[in-house]
Amino acid sequence: MASTLTNRKAASSKASSPASTVVEENVPKYIVPDLTVKDLLGAIPQHCYERSFFKSSLYVAWDFAWLGLFLWTASTYIPKINPENVSLPHPALYKVARGAAWLFYDFCAGLVGTGVWVLAHECGHQAFSTSKLANNAMGWILHSALGVPYHSWRITHAKHHAQTSHLTGDQVFVPKTRSERGLPALDAEKENLEGTKVSLDLQEIFSESLEDAPIVAVFWLTAQLLFGWPLYLIRNATGQRSYPRFTNHFTPKPPLFAPHQYTDIIISDIGVFIWMAALAYSFKTWGFLNVFRVYLLPYLWVNHWLVLITFLQHTDPALPHSQASAFTFPRGALSTFDRELMGGPGIIGKITGWICATATPGISETHVAHHICSKIPHYNAWEARAAINERLARDGIYVQGNPGTWSEALRVFRECKFIEDEGEVRFYKNAQGKAARVPVFSSEGVSDSGVDLQ
Repeated sequence: MASTLTNRKAASSKASSPASTVVEENVPKYIVPDLTVKDLLGAIPQHCYERSFFKSSLYVAWDFAWLGLFLWTASTYIPKINPENVSLPHPALYKVARGAAWLFYDFCAGLVGTGVWVLAHECGHQAFSTSKLANNAMGWILHSALGVPYHSWRITHAKHHAQTSHLTGDQVFVPKTRSERGLPALDAEKENLEGTKVSLDLQEIFSESLEDAPIVAVFWLTAQLLFGWPLYLIRNATGQRSYPRFTNHFTPKPPLFAPHQYTDIIISDIGVFIWMAALAYSFKTWGFLNVFRVYLLPYLWVNHWLVLITFLQHTDPALPHSQASAFTFPRGALSTFDRELMGGPGIIGKITGWICATATPGISETHVAHHICSKIPHYNAWEARAAINERLARDGIYVQGNPGTWSEALRVFRECKFIEDEGEVRFYKNAQGKAARVPVFSSEGVSDSGVDLQ
């Protein structure tokens, strides 16, 4: 590849000089917000902060009722797909039909199971009820049932909320820099820091290093969706790369945990150990295949939805990442997107969007409000979101991203390649070294209408 690239560069330089021409793009400005915590919290109606153990518990019961209904329906009717009850043109189609029916069950159970995950997540934020004991007990039970170390994740997730999109303080989906990608150092004659000017030959160099074939991008995105969550817990995948090797959520030691959190981490580990023991017992009692189709495949769907939702909430060419000198809590909270999960235009998009938002308690649709105040329960987050958006619109700030779909995840995966090694506020650059936004501080006197994050 290196020799090919050298030949290409030599040929282009012999042919003409346009290869070294610097092409300038007209890139929208991002006005770095100067809102305060008081500005944001003051916009939320006071009753949105109210939490109810009884009301939150009803959602838990509702989800488990649906899961029970799905399992009963699948167990009762899928075995009846046989020649005695159904007429199909070929004997092999019965097995195919039963397999397809079980896959549909897995999808449905995984979507509702994600709702259970979201409710446990609310416990970690103390949004489930006003009782810390009730929150932690319910959260430990629900998250342990999904193989999640409750307190361990609760602690690191709180750090994520405190320093969202902070380049050295955030805990997950931390962008790789130019140097970490092994790219050539910034050449001021061929490009600028903002990513609005990149020479044609440099674009070719970036593309050779960063461009993925569509099938390759689909493969890596699928792997991230299915296994990214457990890999984050086990080996800090997508976390801070400055952390020591083998950093994980199961060992009660720095950099993730402080000494006084030792007991909480052990309690979390016990929950995961019980989960693993229950799986082993289930394999022995009912067989691997039965457990695989009833629990493990829905479990993989839960992992998938979790990563899809959070990846798209925090990753986009239009979302900023801040150095410590420019970071504030409001800027971090507003460096995320609300997205309509599996939504889209037309009646089909509205139906699928409503189903996913209902099944996953609006975790994707009300994310910015959740980052502004994580103690607001999901059933009040919709009203909080509307009030916050009204306040943000007064400053020209819009935080609604494209619908959270698989095609959108692929677009983002292919466009977000690296950020620069310097700059107070930075945006992802694509495989040609171009950025989608240019950060501008309001103190620089730009008479722009505001932030356009769409």
